Amino acid sequence: MFSGIVEEAATVVAIEKEQENVHFTVTCGFVSELKIDQSIAHNGVCLTVVKKTADSYTVTAIKETLLKSNLGFLKAGDKINLERSMLMNGRLDGHIVQGHVDQTATCSSVVEADGSWYFTFEYEPLQSDYITVEKGSVCVNGVSLTVVNSQAKSFQVAIIPYTYNFTNFHQIKKGTVVNLEFDIIGKYVSRYISALKK
Repeated sequence: MFSGIVEEAATVVAIEKEQENVHFTVTCGFVSELKIDQSIAHNGVCLTVVKKTADSYTVTAIKETLLKSNLGFLKAGDKINLERSMLMNGRLDGHIVQGHVDQTATCSSVVEADGSWYFTFEYEPLQSDYITVEKGSVCVNGVSLTVVNSQAKSFQVAIIPYTYNFTNFHQIKKGTVVNLEFDIIGKYVSRYISALKK
């Protein structure tokens, strides 16, 4: 379980393909605190630490993960948003995030707004309950954000300078593919209403 509050935009240092799996090796500021079998969200995708050295760790993405996320587009040197799993003894600063990416979206516009940025993302919903609502929550590349201008197949988010600089949002431009995790409560409500109509 995660909150969508990114701890670090870390660097992918190596990528190795093995059959349908891809191993990602990452370096970050909290490597020394990690242990094998720990869950970490990578651009919002929950992956398990399978190997660790003094200055890096490795996670493995399987075919299903690669099909549903943007991890397959990563290259060595790219920045990736990291968040360790939530501690249950503190404040929940973002929203409830599972680390189970629903699908990808494509950035269709980035507009600077005199100190902040509006990012527009377009997507073809893979399921009827993959929706956003005005002022609701959405997770983009693992970042908990508030939706503005919610449409049937697109939405915008307004990004403050801290988020722009501290996460990999500063690398997102028109055409960039991002990971989406829709609000879990919204998905349950939408699915329940759909079942009632049948």
